[in-house]
Amino acid sequence: MIEAKHDSFWNLIARDAAVKQVATGFGFTEGPVFSRRGYLLFSDIPNQRIHKWERGELTALRENSNKANGLTFDHQGRLLAAEGGGRVTRMEKNGALTVLAEEGLKGPNDLVYAIDGSVYFTDLTGGRVYQITRARSGVGGAPPKGEVRIVLETPAPNGVALSPNQQQLYVADVKTSMVRVFTLAPDGALTNGRDFAPLRVDGLKTDESGNVWMAARTAIAVYDAQGRELGSITPPEQPSNCCFGEGFRGLYITARKSVYHVPTTVVGTRTF
Repeated sequence: MIEAKHDSFWNLIARDAAVKQVATGFGFTEGPVFSRRGYLLFSDIPNQRIHKWERGELTALRENSNKANGLTFDHQGRLLAAEGGGRVTRMEKNGALTVLAEEGLKGPNDLVYAIDGSVYFTDLTGGRVYQITRARSGVGGAPPKGEVRIVLETPAPNGVALSPNQQQLYVADVKTSMVRVFTLAPDGALTNGRDFAPLRVDGLKTDESGNVWMAARTAIAVYDAQGRELGSITPPEQPSNCCFGEGFRGLYITARKSVYHVPTTVVGTRTF
């Protein structure tokens, strides 16, 4: 079901758009990300597997994924994973894994790659948001260079997303049921935090117009940059996360045991 709360919602999605299931039969889907090479990746957390869905064909990209949850790419197309087993990794082009962060982590949940080459990620059970600096995670970066530093402490940080101008970071806390937004300082620190949306949100993404697409309790809730609710998309199962698809158009939704897709007319934020 697609419902508008404000007429401007129809500038983002067609009135006759339909939510369609593209794959099902998983334990719990999360962390969707669409590659520029034309395929979707997503995590099946309890089965510890990262799946690849390409033109209707499903294969396993990685087994024994250490409870991989949130996924994204860097500027070289290398896969970054927030592993609930206690680390953040990068998959190199030859399939080898580089551990970008591990010490002191309890349950990494979601992550986003910034245009400057740094990575922001949440540690849900640890109650912290971290930045992996460019020297460690960016193009040419690798441990032990750079650092992993705490930029926020909050009860239960889950989803994380950057605004289209890369000047703000959205953080969803599932214990406080609040999405907050922070200004990024020149050194990457978080400043001027404020409440954005009073919702219990899992994963979230932004689009190039500054709207925020949030996987709430029953639906993908869409708010504009000022915090006004525009509308919602309700899949048949409770959503966990979302991502924009090919050409950063169309929205893929991970929802419990399935993955869904709905076409959009707006373009998602390009972070890789």
